[in-house]
Amino acid sequence: MSKPPRSFTAAEEKKAPPATATADQRNKRREAPTTVLSLNPDILCIVFAFLNMFDLVRCSLVCKLWNSVLESRSLREFYERRLKDSSTFPSSSYEFAEKPLRVILGDVAMQQHRLALQCGGVYVDQWKGHSTSVAQCRMKRGILVTGVGDKVIRLWSLDSYRCIEEHSIPHLFPFVDFDFDESKIVGLIGSHLCIWRRNGKRSMFPSLEGKFVKGSCMRYFDPEAVVGCDDGAVRIFDMYSRTCSQIIRMHYAPITCLCLGEDQVILSGSTLGSITISDPSSVQQVATLRSSDTRGIRTLCFNPSSQLLFAGSAVGYTYCWDLRTRKLLWGNRVSPNVVYSLQHLQSDTSTLAVGGIDGIIRILNQNDGNVVSSCCLEDKLLSTYQSPTFIQRRKGRRLPEDAINIDIIPTTARPSITCLAVGMKKIVTTHNTNDIRLWKFKCSTPTL
Repeated sequence: MSKPPRSFTAAEEKKAPPATATADQRNKRREAPTTVLSLNPDILCIVFAFLNMFDLVRCSLVCKLWNSVLESRSLREFYERRLKDSSTFPSSSYEFAEKPLRVILGDVAMQQHRLALQCGGVYVDQWKGHSTSVAQCRMKRGILVTGVGDKVIRLWSLDSYRCIEEHSIPHLFPFVDFDFDESKIVGLIGSHLCIWRRNGKRSMFPSLEGKFVKGSCMRYFDPEAVVGCDDGAVRIFDMYSRTCSQIIRMHYAPITCLCLGEDQVILSGSTLGSITISDPSSVQQVATLRSSDTRGIRTLCFNPSSQLLFAGSAVGYTYCWDLRTRKLLWGNRVSPNVVYSLQHLQSDTSTLAVGGIDGIIRILNQNDGNVVSSCCLEDKLLSTYQSPTFIQRRKGRRLPEDAINIDIIPTTARPSITCLAVGMKKIVTTHNTNDIRLWKFKCSTPTL
């Protein structure tokens, strides 16, 4: 038997809030939505406690509020207990009372990165990133940029393997080299410089009436782009006036590679095997570093944390100089053939990743140049999935230390590495094919 509908009295009608007031409240809530900055610091501490160390270091740089929360007593005590319970990273080596927590966690994260590259498990995700060959890659702040080969530059998210941006290249000119930052991509195209802004606009520098000979490499640090040319000189271009501000003679042979040191010091390698250091502020050559390799330097990498300069040569040697003393610290032959690329994580002072024509990724100790680990790819396919790009996952294989003859390893497992970029526990490689590979290194110890 159904109940009769309830009847409301006039008194009850007076107590009921008007409909317009309820709508106003809803609109007010829409106008002032709850954000993460509205959370109580105690709640933020609980959220931060679930993050790994590297993500915590990133969070400390977001704003002053988050940094103060990370330096709170409760969170410091929480991570101090976790470090004490860790047998791999004893907290006795860290002075919690004297160091900021983000510095302590950053040191431990670097230790885990080093161990992962040296002895952890390796998995490789591979996808077809371009229609034809791709020879270069750059990685900054979790964004990967690939190009050179076909007429397109692509930006990738390594979390989803999704192409988040694509920029076309003028068909009239060959694509030589590129660099990028948060707002723009700068490319060397034939004898021209081109800027692609992240908002989609493209602009090309005007012709320099024959003053700009063929360029072979380029590096960019706002507001200037530095181009190494075949006549042995570097040309410095101002990104805003779009003019060549300086021409510095650095070699008597073609320049093969460039990198930028602190205070915009320019370091360049040549086909003669020498490395020249120049200071644009004084428009003169500062010093010349010489190697035993007369067939040329192919790649350079500078570590501002340790003031060390690393170089790879055309016959498989890697070198290390201390720029404070200009002395050669070590030089080892790590590969039987050309070293095309070497790189390290920005704040890492222990490991150096090296790749070249033989297709083997080698992890070197930055202090002595010894190879601590070598990796190649196994042929067996583990899985495939769409994410949204079609991804093939294989397992990486660590080679034994006494493995000298790499000819027995199939070339399909070690295509030539034309370029590599290093991230936290990962390395991206290109091989002058349309494939891009992401090497993921798993730390053998628990992640704090």
